[in-house]
Amino acid sequence: MISLRKRLILTYALFISAALFILTAGLNIFAQKIFESFVKDTIKTHNREIVDAISELYNPIQQTFDRVALESIGMLFMHDGYIVDVESADTVSLWDARTMDMQHCVEVVQDISRRMKTQHGIDSELQNTSYPLTYHGITIGQVNIATVGPFFYTESEGKFLASLNRLLIIAACVFIILTVCVSILLGASIARPINAASKAARQIASFYASGSTQRTLKTTIREDYKTLELTELSKSINELSAELADSERRQKQLTSDIAHELRTPLASLQGTIEAMIDGVWAPDRVRLTNCYEEITRLSKLVEDMRVLTGLEWESITLHKTDFDIAALLERVADYCRPAANEKGIAIHLKTVSAKVYADYDRAKQVFINLVSNAVQYTDTGHITITVEFSCNIIIKIEDTGIGIAKDDLPHIFERFYRTDKSRARSTGGYGIGLSIAAAIATAHGWTISAESEMGRGTCFTITHLPRGLP
Repeated sequence: MISLRKRLILTYALFISAALFILTAGLNIFAQKIFESFVKDTIKTHNREIVDAISELYNPIQQTFDRVALESIGMLFMHDGYIVDVESADTVSLWDARTMDMQHCVEVVQDISRRMKTQHGIDSELQNTSYPLTYHGITIGQVNIATVGPFFYTESEGKFLASLNRLLIIAACVFIILTVCVSILLGASIARPINAASKAARQIASFYASGSTQRTLKTTIREDYKTLELTELSKSINELSAELADSERRQKQLTSDIAHELRTPLASLQGTIEAMIDGVWAPDRVRLTNCYEEITRLSKLVEDMRVLTGLEWESITLHKTDFDIAALLERVADYCRPAANEKGIAIHLKTVSAKVYADYDRAKQVFINLVSNAVQYTDTGHITITVEFSCNIIIKIEDTGIGIAKDDLPHIFERFYRTDKSRARSTGGYGIGLSIAAAIATAHGWTISAESEMGRGTCFTITHLPRGLP
């Protein structure tokens, strides 16, 4: 399988090389077309110059041409590839280059034809063009000019065209070499951060595959790339690594906390039961009640963990019905009020009757968890449960408790996250209730959020509750 770096290099180099080839070929063809047009215009200009020069040799008094000058002009232009034949008005040949020097004419024509064939790949043949000679509007003769056609290059013009072609080819080769170099650098600059991200991902996978509990996950890569997508990729890997490291830390803390939570009631149960078995304590109602409370505490912890695992790893089956949200919240308040009364906390309801379409038991569990959480972390003051209306129903549960730190607020719905471990243990929290509430709310399509200020309390808000049939 080809690497990304090689693929980028090959793709970029081939694309630019093909583009340069097409551009060079196009420029070459375009230049040749322009040069051909220039040469044809030059040949026509020379033909016109020949005619004008011969016209000036006419003597109107003697009605004849200067034969010596005529021969000089003819021989001069014959060396340049122009075979001149001059006739009088009555078609009598006055001077003919072929007659004067046939062998030289043939050599000139053959040399031009051969050069056009070998150097430019153009098959040529001799073409004749006739021009009238006039004097004050009176025809005094005719000039026949034979040239290699459809056009021909002089030696200097051929050298110029060859130099132009070589220049284009050299420029294309230089650009192709530069393109390959740039593509190598570009491929390296793109592949390097991707390889670093891939290596980091493999390190993370290897860390978890090894199952090591002695090491700490520390995988970071540089983020200061000039390409936005590469920088975002690097940041994502680092954020993933940091989140996994934090999750690992919380999992280790969870193991320690759960072990402590299980060890304390189990030790109490073990000591009490052993004392009753040995006859040290009598199995009276008080001691049996204490044992029952410890067992209930253990059962609640295990049940919360079972419910949360089921919500996160299994699809939640919701049995939706229409019910009155105000009646449900009153039952939730009644359920939580004994615990609130023990702490001297009042629970206020600001609700109005409204039908919602949801799973009644699951919704009840959400609000019990939220209100119970408010009771646990509120020492004085009150808890207010409010129902508001907009497009959908909005429910707010606000307390005057200890509040949540700004850094902890984004994590409170994460499994086993506890803002203050010692305080959570004293209040009996395991960092599970809010996770259960968030999972059930998400399954319903609700939005759950929290706002808080340290020492000023917390407000949980649930929105997007759809209305039921009246």
